[in-house]
Amino acid sequence: MSTLRVTAEVLTIHEHPNADALELAQVGLYRAVVAKGVYRTGETAVYIPEQSVLPAELIEELGLTGRLAGGKADRVKAVRLRGELSQGIVCRPSALRDVDLAAAAADGTDFADRLGITKWVPPIPPTMSGEVESAPDLLPWVDIENIQRYPGIFEPGEPVVLTEKLHGTACLVTYLAEDGGVQVSSKGFGSKALALQEDPRNLYWRAVRGHGVPEAAARLAERLGARRVGVFGEVFGAGVQDLTYGADGRRETLGYAVFDVSVEVDGGVRWLDAAEVTDLLDGELPLVPRLFEGPYDIDRVLETASGRESVSGRALHLREGVVIRPAVERYSGVTGGRAIAKAVSPAYLTRKGGTEYE
Repeated sequence: MSTLRVTAEVLTIHEHPNADALELAQVGLYRAVVAKGVYRTGETAVYIPEQSVLPAELIEELGLTGRLAGGKADRVKAVRLRGELSQGIVCRPSALRDVDLAAAAADGTDFADRLGITKWVPPIPPTMSGEVESAPDLLPWVDIENIQRYPGIFEPGEPVVLTEKLHGTACLVTYLAEDGGVQVSSKGFGSKALALQEDPRNLYWRAVRGHGVPEAAARLAERLGARRVGVFGEVFGAGVQDLTYGADGRRETLGYAVFDVSVEVDGGVRWLDAAEVTDLLDGELPLVPRLFEGPYDIDRVLETASGRESVSGRALHLREGVVIRPAVERYSGVTGGRAIAKAVSPAYLTRKGGTEYE
């Protein structure tokens, strides 16, 4: 899940092909449906991204009462309006009437707190929860930004790797070479440096033990001379999320696939390049499918993000999206950290009856 930032943005306005009274306001590569004539290209407005939870007074001011997602109808979600995908909300809230939005756009000011907007946190089912303990040595995962919001993360033609983004739940495993200890966590608990105590009923521990993740991590630590190894995988199947990939999270066929690895060697932590992950773990652990390797092209990325899943080998349902990373790991000034991003399928965003558990 990406970070929440509510910022002022310079807009590009496009015609809506199917509605005379509507237009499309572009922010980055996102487009949000707006009323015709309210905004012009080059003007600045506030952009509220998907997964934002809005306070009641702002919902009422924007005329969105009863029209947002969630049990309280207060969450921003991608929708199709007259056939066009609308992602996020473009507006000029009255609470910011005295703010120079053009200057705020240049400064990157975040208005989330001022507007009372928070980030939606998915619910945690009992099988994904459990007793936790402090885990200061746990190697953390990072939030991945959407390439459509931050299209400058990669340069055109830069060598990149696209892997399939799976709709399951992220499982964090840290192997401690000194004593052979294993720490298992979820993305939510991991962000708080907490690990789940081992429980055979817990989804993450079942996946970790069932697929021999600690043993593979131990072998990797020995080969690389690592003090710690972080193995980041997706747990999936029926009973986990609505997209199952032919696996059953309630049985021995519980799905698991590694999407990233980090290691601590000689006091420094680094992420393995995509090729290293494949070379070191292929045949050891299931890996997320690699869909493309070559020069970065945003059109190819967005095209690859859509279509049918390839995990099951049977194209059972739609694809969630892709993760984009450079062929060689590097720093990004856009993200302030790793150069890594995601692109999500419009069909996934607008599917009916979808689940979004942490």
